Amino acid sequence: MADLRRGRQTPTQAVVLPYSETLGKEAVDYYNSTGRTAQEWQELLIYDILAISEEGLWIHTKYGISVPRRNGKNEVVAIREIYGLLNGEHILHTAHRTTTSSHAARRLAMLLTDMGYIEIQRAKQGIKYTNHFTFSKQMGLECITILGETGGSCNFRTRSSKGGLGEGFDLLIIDEAQEYTDDQESALKYVVSDSHNPQTIFCGTPPTPVSTGTVFTKLRNKTLAGDTVNTGWAEWSVTKQSNIRDKELWYETNPSMNVILTERKIIDEIGSDEVDFNIQRLGLWIQYNQKSAISKTEWLDLQCETLPKLRGKLFVGIKYAKDNTSVAMSIAVKTTKGKIFVETIDCRPIRATNTWIMAFLRSAYIDKVVIDGAAGQEILANDMKRAKLKKPILPTVKEVISAHTLFEQGLEEQTICHMGQPSLVQSASNCEKRGIGVSGGFGYKSLKEEIDVSILESVVLAYWACKESKEKRIQKISY
Repeated sequence: MADLRRGRQTPTQAVVLPYSETLGKEAVDYYNSTGRTAQEWQELLIYDILAISEEGLWIHTKYGISVPRRNGKNEVVAIREIYGLLNGEHILHTAHRTTTSSHAARRLAMLLTDMGYIEIQRAKQGIKYTNHFTFSKQMGLECITILGETGGSCNFRTRSSKGGLGEGFDLLIIDEAQEYTDDQESALKYVVSDSHNPQTIFCGTPPTPVSTGTVFTKLRNKTLAGDTVNTGWAEWSVTKQSNIRDKELWYETNPSMNVILTERKIIDEIGSDEVDFNIQRLGLWIQYNQKSAISKTEWLDLQCETLPKLRGKLFVGIKYAKDNTSVAMSIAVKTTKGKIFVETIDCRPIRATNTWIMAFLRSAYIDKVVIDGAAGQEILANDMKRAKLKKPILPTVKEVISAHTLFEQGLEEQTICHMGQPSLVQSASNCEKRGIGVSGGFGYKSLKEEIDVSILESVVLAYWACKESKEKRIQKISY
């Protein structure tokens, strides 16, 4: 039976600095002793990553890897970590999610066991250990330490803006690199500064519209442009949005075709979102605007010169901030020209209580009230019940997603109008998208800590309620 066709084993784009010596074979031999066999593309990356100079220093002090999902890029990281552990390096493996870093820890421990290493609970004084390791399994704080002469260790952590400060390592792994943010980099990039021979590995996939990180994209752009020093890069990707059913592209961008992935599996992945398939399976890098999701120009284009003629009742949106610091209230109302006018009533600290909100709700001519935010929606709903006001809408996740989708359509179709409130202009023009739910939904978050996105979010809720409302028709009776 003929061998199955394999995916492309060399990157579609790469930057590799010249070298004449590498420790890659030793690392691959370690890995293969587990009973597994490294694929050719994984071997090639490890040879480049572990390339050394005449002085024995890493040729690439930074190396970025971008491979579509489910190809086995984390095995490349594991091979590098095994080499480091068995050669006395102190390693920090960071990920965006705790589950990801914990899974990486368990995988590495399993590989060591398959190599013949024995896990023990704790080392005893006076005993000389050979081929033993300890594995601290506390969720989010895992650590593997090789016992004996080398004493290599690998710590696993979830990234934060403070993670790693005060600790020193030789090797830094940035897993899920597409989510690596600037403030996290500021905290982590110095953890390898004290090492005699430091190295940082970035491993991820191209960012999606809701990815939070910018560091991976900037590293890629600078490296491919030749604007970096001591940095290597390898990616499997298409250069533009392509036909998702073109099987040739599947083999071009997925090196583990017919080893891990099969045509049958990829066919099952195909859905209605062609952009997502291009990113996740074909490795497409889309240059998303890292500025506000709503530009100031775009928002001001919706401003009215004079207050439009309004008709009907008000629709109120109330948003409690996610960090429990503030609450904003806005209104939406239809105009005689078929648009929806929006305006923010106020945004105050939560400690100011709901008194000001209740005063407005009692006095205004209101149709519906929408309240979102676990910090206070139930309390306000109870306040309204005691005041014998109409029961508010407490939106589900699905409804919040729908609200933002309708609002974005309103921006595009210019069915929204406003009077240019400075606070609302500031909130709208300094926001970025954040993921909601598991189906690609989005909301907004602030680009700047000092700007309250709750103002914009309350407008979104009010607009949604107004847009979805159906006017009552007056029945005409003729004789």
